[in-house]
Amino acid sequence: MQYFVIKEDKSAGYTGFVEATNKWGLPGVHCPACDATWAGGFSYPCVDLTPVAALADFEEPRPEPIEEYERLCELVRPLLPPGAILRPGSDFGPSIGKAQGRFGQFVMNYSWILMVQREALEKLQAEGLRGLKGCRAELRFRQRNSPELFELEILPMGRLHRACLPPDYQPPCPRCGRNSVPLPDDLVLDVTTLPTDTDLFRLGDFSQVIVCTKRFADACKRLGLDGVTFQPLPAK
Repeated sequence: MQYFVIKEDKSAGYTGFVEATNKWGLPGVHCPACDATWAGGFSYPCVDLTPVAALADFEEPRPEPIEEYERLCELVRPLLPPGAILRPGSDFGPSIGKAQGRFGQFVMNYSWILMVQREALEKLQAEGLRGLKGCRAELRFRQRNSPELFELEILPMGRLHRACLPPDYQPPCPRCGRNSVPLPDDLVLDVTTLPTDTDLFRLGDFSQVIVCTKRFADACKRLGLDGVTFQPLPAK
């Protein structure tokens, strides 16, 4: 199996930009185990938190003691898709905000959020690609003929190989999951951690890295879907 990292195609000349945040989110945390205050979780735009009683607890970004953070995690955990991972600052629900400019079929927002126009998403789903699920973004446009953008829900499912990590690598904090290691320049996937039932996923240890299979990349090229590039990613 061949894999590719998906990145914004900055040479395409598109001017589109999305300024939006998800409707709900877990707070950040101060962790007594690693003594860090941080937030930087995963995005689950298709997860609807309306069944949760105290929705106000998920509306304001803030740091919380880890016990409160863990309590809130248990409230949303039953609503998550299989394989989902919770981290401080994880987001839920549709992206809400504003957008303007000229967009490609794919839109990379803040480099770790992948959006796609409705027509492109439907074409890819018709190709039988696995793991493609999106939530319509609630965006205000200052232009006519604005695109209908969907934020893809990309689950964390793979990890980098130990060989590309620094010699002094320390595993994530066992209490809060914080990874203090910067993203290496040369990435190598750990093949033993990679999923076999999806064509699109993000790394569990470096959430900003979005990975697809050759099947996904080939379908995008065949359909002429633009806005992103596909860079080969070795695995061992």
